[in-house]
Amino acid sequence: MEVERKYLLAARPDGLDGHESGRLEQGYLALDPAGAEVRVRRKGDKHTLTVKTGAGLARGEEEVTLAAADFDRLWPLTEGRRVLKTRYLVPLDGGLTAEVDVYEGALDGLLTAEVEFADEAAAHAFAAPAWMGEDVTGDKRYANQRLATDGRP
Repeated sequence: MEVERKYLLAARPDGLDGHESGRLEQGYLALDPAGAEVRVRRKGDKHTLTVKTGAGLARGEEEVTLAAADFDRLWPLTEGRRVLKTRYLVPLDGGLTAEVDVYEGALDGLLTAEVEFADEAAAHAFAAPAWMGEDVTGDKRYANQRLATDGRP
């Protein structure tokens, strides 16, 4: 189970480039209007296939490692359903991390941050720093699968 809140940033946080980062390429193989998705992702030399179920604050998530050759075979099947971004890992109080995503291509200029929690109580108790902006958790327009298919809201 993944418990996560998502925020829409108005601007790049100060010092963002000083944090650990990596480029992500993710494409969707199957999408269900109820929120289920099957995606492939490449981050550096790591390749994964992920199945997510549900929508909102808490979702089911299963992830398996893919060989690069398997990723390369599946990637063309995601044409028209892709998201490209650079993810920055920004430490927060309480040992939490904000995953700040800076999108590319058709989504250029879009900035979001996600924070994962151990449980729903911790997610509800979280007070986001002001730079994180509007809480868009559960807003389907900002789900990566919707961004991949419909573009920027």
